[in-house]
Amino acid sequence: MRPLRRYSPEGIAASILFIVLIVVLMIQILGRTPLFTGPVWTEEAARWLWVWMALIAIPEVERTDSQLRMGFLVEQLQRRARIAVLTLIDLVYLGVVLHLIWIGWKTMQRTWSNEAVTLPVTNAVLYASGFVAMILIANRVIRRLLGIGYRHSPDELEVPL
Repeated sequence: MRPLRRYSPEGIAASILFIVLIVVLMIQILGRTPLFTGPVWTEEAARWLWVWMALIAIPEVERTDSQLRMGFLVEQLQRRARIAVLTLIDLVYLGVVLHLIWIGWKTMQRTWSNEAVTLPVTNAVLYASGFVAMILIANRVIRRLLGIGYRHSPDELEVPL
């Protein structure tokens, strides 16, 4: 099994979005002081950046298998049964994610003609965050199912396969 790379495109993108979010928030905070009048778009931009950052970070969590879990029942199973249950969970998860990709696509189509309040873009850009994130999540789950992605040893009780 290949070692886990330290950085991924998803993690880098989420980190960059976080830095941009901090800059926008600083502009917004300083705009509330007597130094200067803050631009009106910073509040909406901060919300949009937060959504994009949070959703793009989810595939990084999938990549490193770092999500929270309550595995006390699965951990009691024998190795083969544990692998079967965790594979079934991944398949159900993949089904949900694929459905969310479809919903994201339909939402982007529906909001394409709606303009944002203060930003010079369509609202579909905001809803594209869910669509893009779900595609990236599906990629990570498929890679895990195919054995290409990062997996913990199934013998580790605190972090199952």
